[in-house]
Amino acid sequence: MDNQIIKAQMSSLIGRRIELVDCTDEFTPMTPGTKGTISYIDDIGTVFVDWDNGSALGLVPGIDKWKYIK
Repeated sequence: MDNQIIKAQMSSLIGRRIELVDCTDEFTPMTPGTKGTISYIDDIGTVFVDWDNGSALGLVPGIDKWKYIK
């Protein structure tokens, strides 16, 4: 799939609310169930989130897990 198409699809996720399911970063204090809003997606697909607890941890698709919430 073309990178432009992927980027356009990913950009449509900005503003969506998510809930963390699993994060592989052993140094983060983030726990499953933490909620936040997607603020940015970079060119390699990292999903940056403004978490409700004040963190700005980025998530890596295919490694970290989250679900979309209403």
